[in-house]
Amino acid sequence: MKLIKNEKEKIIKNEEIPFSELRVVDEEGKAVGVMSKSTAIDLAKSRGLDLILVAPNAQPPVARILDYGKYKYELAKREQKAKKNQRIIEVKEMKFRTAINEHDYQTKLKHIKRFLEEGNKVKVTVMFRGREMAFMDKGKEILDRIAKDIADIGNVEKEAKVEGRDMWMVLKPKNL
Repeated sequence: MKLIKNEKEKIIKNEEIPFSELRVVDEEGKAVGVMSKSTAIDLAKSRGLDLILVAPNAQPPVARILDYGKYKYELAKREQKAKKNQRIIEVKEMKFRTAINEHDYQTKLKHIKRFLEEGNKVKVTVMFRGREMAFMDKGKEILDRIAKDIADIGNVEKEAKVEGRDMWMVLKPKNL
């Protein structure tokens, strides 16, 4: 019998364990041996603790003699710590026009560098209006210049691509 435990599933303990033979580990982490479920439950009860199934897919399944409340608390703490150490990467977007002044370009470039230093990806978009569509090479020049200017802290993840009236590329930090 195979059991697949989800994080959302409840902890299987004592009489809820569906296996007749179990490998039992005591509260100090020492192997007690392979025994029947009823013997293992009696051993746990005699120590004032619970029998908790920890490895249902092992052969034979592994159960530990532990304090149920303490075990549940430690699992919650471990989950909380794992969640705290996660890094969420956002994709920021910076839009340019083909006729951009040098000061505006430098300001937007400064923002792009800040986003990359914070560890975020940046989608750089050059927007075209009306007859500007005839000058796609101007948009490509802007994207190439941006890629060259941020080369020290980031690099291009997705090359320049045209979609409708926009040309875009995605930049990522060097450390990713």
